[in-house]
Order: sequence, then C-alpha cells, then structure tokens
Amino acid sequence: MAVLDIKNLNLSFRTESGICPTLYDVSLSLKKGELHALVGESGCGKTMTAMSIIRLLPKNAIITSGEIKFDNKNLLELREPELRNIRGNEIALIPQDPMTSLNPLYTIGNQLFEVINKSKTMSESDSRKKAIEVLSMVKIPSPSEKLEVYPHELSGGMKQRVIIAMALATNAKIIIADEPTTALDVTIQAQIMKILNDIKKEFGTTILLISHDLGLVGEYADEVSVMYSGRVVENAKKDEFFSNIIHPYSKALMEALPANSTGNVLKTIVGQPPSIHERIEGCRFSPRCPICDSEVCKKIPVLADRGNNHFVACHKV
Repeated sequence: MAVLDIKNLNLSFRTESGICPTLYDVSLSLKKGELHALVGESGCGKTMTAMSIIRLLPKNAIITSGEIKFDNKNLLELREPELRNIRGNEIALIPQDPMTSLNPLYTIGNQLFEVINKSKTMSESDSRKKAIEVLSMVKIPSPSEKLEVYPHELSGGMKQRVIIAMALATNAKIIIADEPTTALDVTIQAQIMKILNDIKKEFGTTILLISHDLGLVGEYADEVSVMYSGRVVENAKKDEFFSNIIHPYSKALMEALPANSTGNVLKTIVGQPPSIHERIEGCRFSPRCPICDSEVCKKIPVLADRGNNHFVACHKV
C-alpha cells in the first residue's frame, strides 16, 4: 500500500537567465514499511525531489505542476501552518550533514525535549523518559548521560544517531534520509544503515533513501528508482533491478562501482551531466549514451513497464 505518491512533479528555478526546468514529470510511490532508494549522480534532482515533499526548497524554486498525495491530501495544496504539522511529525528528515544539523548552543537533551514535547503537554519527567528511550533505540551508550552533552562533544556517527532519534521521537510515518552516511567512515555507515533498517522492520516506517551508492542500495533497499538530470529513468523492486538492469545510465552507474572495475583503472561515465541551463532535445542522457540513435532519441522517452513491474524510460532497450 502506498503511503505517499508523487505524480508528474515538475519543478523549475528562477535564474538571471530565466526559468530553468529542473525536475521533469517525476513520479514515485513509497510503500508502507519499505525502503525506497532514489539513486543518481550529484545534481540529478534527488534532493530536490525529496525536499519538494516537505516544501523545504530554495526561494527561487517553483513547483509548476504535479501532486504529492499523503494521507489523502495533496501536500502541494497545503498552507504553511498545515504543512508544519506534517513536517517533522509525520514526515521526518535526516539531513545530509550531521555536523551542522544540531544547534551547538543547546544540549542534546534540550533539542530532543523540544521535539518530543512540541505540544507542551508532557511533564518534564515523561519527556526525559521518552528521550532516553529513543536514544537507546539508536544504540547510543549511556543515553541518560548523553542528554547533558553538547553536539561538539559527540562524533559524527553519534550526531547522526541523535538526528535519527529525533525522527523516532515523533513517530513519523515516513523518514527522508538524504545521504545519511556521506560524512561518515565505512564502519559507522554500516551501523547507521542497520539502525534505519531495524526502524523500518520494527515500526513499519517508510524510508526514502537518497543515495549515489549502489552498493549500499543493493544491501538495504526494497525498491530502486534511478534519476538522471531531473527524470526518473528506471524503477523496479530491488531484486528485479539488480538482476536485470536495463537503462544504459543505470548500467553505467553499476559499471562505475570500484568492485566492477578491472586492474587499477576505475570505469567512468563519459562526459558530464547537463546543467539546468542546458537545453537538450529528447532524452537528456543522449549526449553521453553509448547506444544513442540521433533520430529516435530526439523524442522524450517515457517510463514504460518492461515486465515484472520494471519501468524504463529509453527508446533503445
């Protein structure tokens, strides 16, 4: 069952050179209790798609069309006070950089209490008990002591656990995890992903994972969507996706993994992703695509089911 549906989302930026389209007809369906991975190179639109859900967008961003349905409401039609009740409560965000996501002037306890007792109806002792409980859930040692420390006294991995604890404290139905392991070393990355996976299983929480790491996605995702230059180009359940990668861009991403390189030479994708100012007729991957047909690929490809609910946007496969 879908908890959140994004349909034909289009987003542009106002720039000095005019209106620049950035997201093109993006559609995603997040299922209850599943981890949906949104994958692609930096700048492909992953974070803009995620931030559109809770409307934490730059001032020059304009959502021109589409809908985002959550709990029988189109989030794009809600006023800010209504959205504020959903943002952080029912849809929580784990931002990309744990180092700058906590207020350095307040203790961990104070910041957790503010989230837990947003309605100001809980007693101080109940707020403290709940804070210790959520810190324990994310495997923070000596949680009662950690309530008294300041962010600078914690490592990056511990800060990320605190941010996840804040999401748990609100009993959010959806957690948006925007590259939650980027600033962490490999061992801590695995620990953070295990915590998110445990939350998904124990509480039935839906997680939207923004990532460029197909290795990580292959281990933890239930469903995979690949984005390129503002479009979703491939979508399938994880097992189907990795057993039968179809889109040439998805294949190139997979081949660029260090584990798939031979000798000392890392494989790369030829060329650069287009900027938002660049106008490309038809498929936006065509300038870099090894199987491009100069005539056929002038038409914009649409996502089509190639069997087993495996959707691909490409004329040539």
